[in-house]
Amino acid sequence: MRLTVMFTGKTKEQYLAEGVDEYLKRIGRYVPLNCIIVPDPKISGKAGQESVKKVESEQILKRIRPADYVILLDESGKMFGSVGFAQYLEGLEGRTGHAVFVIGGAYGFSEEVYDRADAKLSLSRMTFSHQMVRLIFTEQLYRALTILRGEPYHHS
Repeated sequence: MRLTVMFTGKTKEQYLAEGVDEYLKRIGRYVPLNCIIVPDPKISGKAGQESVKKVESEQILKRIRPADYVILLDESGKMFGSVGFAQYLEGLEGRTGHAVFVIGGAYGFSEEVYDRADAKLSLSRMTFSHQMVRLIFTEQLYRALTILRGEPYHHS
């Protein structure tokens, strides 16, 4: 199975960018991995949240193929522990050849993106910045892959 992680906008804080890059590199040792960065929308600073969401969502949808299994990182999604997430990931292998995990911008996703999604995943009931979610998620994805291979990274 191939994996894609899609982020909206660049990771602005260097320490977060370095952490995300490190985990993406590690994940790439286990599975074919693609990272897509959807550019920040080029709209007026006076644009409202809905306008920003609409432009971001159009850019996200342009990058998704019909056969992709799309999983949104969303506060209303299903929550797993690390082992449960590893099992979920393993179960995806039987459903799809390509899973796309999408981390949206600060305002979330439009209804069109929700309609296209095959699943939603939540990292916590707490709220994190979309910048932090990138690091937390990539670490958890790496952790899940090490769990599936029985490697000693995760301690129960």
